Amino acid sequence: MAPAVERRVEDAASAAAMRPASVLMKPSRLAAIQPSRISASRALINRAVAGRWRITRKSFAIDAVGKGIADYRIDTGTMMLSFPVYSFEPSPHGRTGRIIGRAWDMMGALVEGDMSAGDFETTRQELPKLYRGRATPGTLVWCRSNRSGRVFRKTQEALARGEQPAIGDIAETCYVMRNTGLDGNGTFGTRSFMALEPGHPLRSSLSAQMLCAYMMRVFAQDIIEHLAAQASPGAARLDPSVARFIGVGNGSALGLMFYVNNHPRLIDRWLGIREQSIAHASQLDLTDGRIDLLDNLVGQALHFRREDRVAYENATPSGVVADDLAVIRAALAELRDRRRAANAIAPTLADLPDYYGRPIGMDAEETLNSLSLELVPDFADALVDTLVVDEEPRPQPFMSVAVLRELVRSDYAWAFKLGIDPDQPGDYVWYKSVTAEEPRRGLRSEVPEGTVNLGLDLARMILALDRDLAASDARLSVARFLVANPERRAIVTRVQTLADCKYHSVEADIMSPDFVPAHMTRLLNVGIHGIDKARDFLNRNLRGVLFHGAPLPEDIASGTADRHWFNPSEPAA
Repeated sequence: MAPAVERRVEDAASAAAMRPASVLMKPSRLAAIQPSRISASRALINRAVAGRWRITRKSFAIDAVGKGIADYRIDTGTMMLSFPVYSFEPSPHGRTGRIIGRAWDMMGALVEGDMSAGDFETTRQELPKLYRGRATPGTLVWCRSNRSGRVFRKTQEALARGEQPAIGDIAETCYVMRNTGLDGNGTFGTRSFMALEPGHPLRSSLSAQMLCAYMMRVFAQDIIEHLAAQASPGAARLDPSVARFIGVGNGSALGLMFYVNNHPRLIDRWLGIREQSIAHASQLDLTDGRIDLLDNLVGQALHFRREDRVAYENATPSGVVADDLAVIRAALAELRDRRRAANAIAPTLADLPDYYGRPIGMDAEETLNSLSLELVPDFADALVDTLVVDEEPRPQPFMSVAVLRELVRSDYAWAFKLGIDPDQPGDYVWYKSVTAEEPRRGLRSEVPEGTVNLGLDLARMILALDRDLAASDARLSVARFLVANPERRAIVTRVQTLADCKYHSVEADIMSPDFVPAHMTRLLNVGIHGIDKARDFLNRNLRGVLFHGAPLPEDIASGTADRHWFNPSEPAA
């Protein structure tokens, strides 16, 4: 068979192996998706390691209490980027991890090219204004973060004594500084995502934000060593194994539900890339070498889960996931032994569940799916480079009512199975808090009358649209349908725009008491961003760690970075 024909056959087999939306788009399944090489943070590191990006500290003028400025450069080989840092002495006044905060321990920016002295000063003045501020030309992202308090202090004190921090203290959070804002894509006058030209090193989705977060980590480790040295001439520096273990903290809440609703094409593309890569890996013969690689990766993940010290409120405890990973590892061993004994044709990953012996949870299943991408790294990475998604609406006014209704009935079949009345509002309302300026979800009966529901009530919108389409002439154009039903314009445009997408919408009534908002936060934070140890609070807020175990700048520049750096073990005491 010719290579081109083989590729088409292989692609068709992979497409057939992709899970249907009716399985993947359930909230609990989306919440179980684990970090992988296509998660934004890991994809950034892979790109930086491949290009041997060089991160240098141009200046560091910060005093003994943490007040001052620093200036970093990132050389990607094709572009120079600046990362100015404005550091402050911690203060309890106006400090909070929420967006209403007015004081931070650090503010920074990611800017294309070398910044002039004027732009450096303008950025220093504009950053604290936030929504009233304006970025200088070439700015991609504004960011801010706070120290983690006790863990930062204990680490600094240990280094000042000439010692390494106690791993037990570090492992409680796995970070010493926590991101409290990554703002870009057009806000404050920053460059919008779609304005980045082809070949830009941060062209794929969320890359600029992730580089900002990585630079927060670089600065956090630099300042903690600097403050320790200011306190004691005999201060130690962080051991590289400890420094790699320390990531940067990240917290998120209900606002990510709006992100899922507002970026359906991006969600579809990212999930599609993951499913394509998993399906491609599932078609490979599991040779001894591939089984050995998977066995090592599953063992690494199992150990990572066993060491996890985080207490989870609602997410699956790491001990349970570890037990399931042990089942997977035993199945890999049995599969290998049976193939060798029988000298049989090499099995595939699709055969592995036959050897489990008992059911395993979704978190372990999705961990294996994520690890399987390491069998097809080039395939997966090439797809990540296509994460440049135009999300402009695509109305089709000449489409007939009949065709539109067929789309509604096929693409949103799940909505018709919920048994809800489109004329009866849901029990819950999504709104913006006046005091905290943050998204909230509350019982309709408990919010003030007239509160605007900011949530996308997709199920009811679909059902109401279908009812109106059924009452219209099937030969009528959508344009004429909308003249008679102008209130359906938004949902009609959404249905038409997403007609070529498969994984665009969560299949649930988000106004229902049964809906768990944290499920969507986990999809974004854990799966798409690549956050580890995401601890949940009240089933809506998550706090975890980015770049946990990631290579240091010197590892990246030298090309010595471990390609399987994720799921790190705790450093030796």
